[in-house]
Amino acid sequence: MVSFPFPPPPPAEEASARSASRPGLARLAALAVLLSLITGFVGGVIATQVNDEDSSAVASITQVTAAPVVSSEESTETTSVSQVAQRLANSVVTISALVNDGMGEGEATGTGVVVTSNGEILTNAHVVDGASEVRVRFAGDTEPVDATVLASDVGNDLALLKVNANDLVAATFAKPGSVRVGDEVVAIGYALALDGGPSVTTGIVSALQRTIFTDSGALNSLIQTDAAISSGNSGGPLANMRGEVVGINTAVARGDTTSSANNIGFAISVDEVLSVLEQLRVQATGEAREEGFLGVSLEPRSDGGVGSIIATVQPGSPAESAGIVVGDIVLAVDGEPVNGQAGLVAAIRDRSPGESISIELVRDGERLTVDATLVARPRD
Repeated sequence: MVSFPFPPPPPAEEASARSASRPGLARLAALAVLLSLITGFVGGVIATQVNDEDSSAVASITQVTAAPVVSSEESTETTSVSQVAQRLANSVVTISALVNDGMGEGEATGTGVVVTSNGEILTNAHVVDGASEVRVRFAGDTEPVDATVLASDVGNDLALLKVNANDLVAATFAKPGSVRVGDEVVAIGYALALDGGPSVTTGIVSALQRTIFTDSGALNSLIQTDAAISSGNSGGPLANMRGEVVGINTAVARGDTTSSANNIGFAISVDEVLSVLEQLRVQATGEAREEGFLGVSLEPRSDGGVGSIIATVQPGSPAESAGIVVGDIVLAVDGEPVNGQAGLVAAIRDRSPGESISIELVRDGERLTVDATLVARPRD
């Protein structure tokens, strides 16, 4: 099993996107939230109906069969920011979680996106991590309803919730592969757990396929944006100008004594979100999933070049069968740039045994591409 034997470079830090409080102390803990509020976002009455007979009841069914709404739109027709906000108003919720951070219990808040009309809600895993109770409040409502965490994937920082509700307004997800650098985007969420409706900020897609290091390893296939993202917005949508969700806001970069960072936020791309969503549904049924395994370890380059260096190749592994040797420089896996050991793990962790991956390498100054068929990750 590969390991991460070296400290990561100064990472784009996770913005602890839960906003939490307890007597005598207020802390911010949601990875991505928005700074500026747009008045009147909530507006009309939400078109969802929560079970009036028992609003605190949670669904006992954990297997959800409804498919998320995915756009097939190819046109570039756009709307105004206010129209985008109104379109998503009833599909964005605030999430409150009762957590214990080791110093006592507190309430953490984040944001979620309604995935299906029968109660599925997607958010960041760190928003509900370790929560003993989770509640969801819909736009325009004054009272929250109880939610069940069906499944959580800490490595990909996504969690699937379920509430006992019907006729919810599901968000529409953008067509995978439709996001481009320079596209205008809108970030929506409950920034800083402020009173009232969600905040809205705007920006552009600054870059695609970013990888950042976090306390849980690494997040890959990220959208980088300059739309303002702040604590409390974790799990909220990053939307295009048609009101389609292109990503789930999850982290921000912060400066330190040796570097500065301004307007650099990250969202899990729709391509990754839809893939992980299906895995979460499988996990919710209790079915175990085996991860793919390549069989190499990496070390970072110290000469300023791109990629990471193969440090070891496990005998009999898919990497050895593919012809990968120590000293090769890995540039990308299936087009995903690789930066360090955690970056490689992030690039292959969602693949399953039997899947084939394409690996771009540099060997003795020559670029080449090899294919490797993954096997099941050995159990410790």
